[in-house]
Amino acid sequence: QVQLVESGGGSVQAGGSLRLSCAASGYTYSMYCMAWFRQAPGKGRERVSIIYTSGGSTYYADSVKGRFTISQDNAKNTLYLQMNSLKPEDTAMYYCASDTSPQRCSQNRHAYWGQGTQVTVSS
Repeated sequence: QVQLVESGGGSVQAGGSLRLSCAASGYTYSMYCMAWFRQAPGKGRERVSIIYTSGGSTYYADSVKGRFTISQDNAKNTLYLQMNSLKPEDTAMYYCASDTSPQRCSQNRHAYWGQGTQVTVSS
């Protein structure tokens, strides 16, 4: 089984930075992808970024491209999301997710989820 535990959320002013972490435990060797999602009140869940654990390929939503960076530390089994130049519209609950299936990864569907960490950006 896989467990994901997130940390690093908080409140910042516009233009500030935050670094989210997702510590993974369990049989993490089998994960094909890891991703960050976010959901703001009254809005649907949005995939922010995804990284493929073996090859390291990454993808970003247009709304965060150039500002956010996803990375992984395989030795520590930890996923990161560095968020710079934060905007009020980045305010949301951020979730770490992973999956062992290439098909679900490609379909933005993930079997494992963290509990979420709140990010609030004030103007």
